Amino acid sequence: MARSFIDADHEIEARTGVRIPLIFDIEGEQGFRDRESKVVAELAGESNLVVATGGGVVLRPENRASLRKGGTVVYLHVLPNLLYERTRLDPNRPLLQVDDPKQKLDELFAERDPLYREVADVVVHSTGGSIIHLVKMVERELQKQCVA
Repeated sequence: MARSFIDADHEIEARTGVRIPLIFDIEGEQGFRDRESKVVAELAGESNLVVATGGGVVLRPENRASLRKGGTVVYLHVLPNLLYERTRLDPNRPLLQVDDPKQKLDELFAERDPLYREVADVVVHSTGGSIIHLVKMVERELQKQCVA
């Protein structure tokens, strides 16, 4: 079945007309999380979507409920060291604009990993490599769900 892809963060940026770091600057994390919750709830009510979310989406119980309601939840599990390598030069990550972004990633991971595991139907462990390889891993895990 063909599905459309939506990145929730991109949707927030499209609706506001500004980048996420500016939302954080103006409204703080709370304001951003309020916007995120609204978008996630709306997208969960749609059909035939693949939705990518930001890492902090699982912090709010209502978001976890929306994700569960919306369909199959795939948790792309990535250890903090790899996340650091992927994000260390990205200025569009407001929570990582701190003196020690590696330590911050460790803290975020410790807080979020159990919440992702709580809501996930499928956990895919990413150790790096190509996007194509990751997509194949996700497909394989989803096929296992269909057989079970």
